[in-house]
Amino acid sequence: MVKIEYNKEACIGCGACAAQCPDNWEIVEEEGQYKAKLKNKEPAELGCNQDATDSCPVNAIKILKWFFNTTKFVLII
Repeated sequence: MVKIEYNKEACIGCGACAAQCPDNWEIVEEEGQYKAKLKNKEPAELGCNQDATDSCPVNAIKILKWFFNTTKFVLII
């Protein structure tokens, strides 16, 4: 299981995430500023979201990976 966390306040609207992963990221204008918009916080697969995370110059994107360990979910950081 994958969950994506996005810090909108840290985003500078450069578009790197949308360029790397247009399936799950887009750039939108909000209140006169460009910001990234995450389409799906919990995608079925990580896919290009890792590339989007790696390309963010301000580290506004974090990926949380979970796995099921017989009795509970465990977070991998």
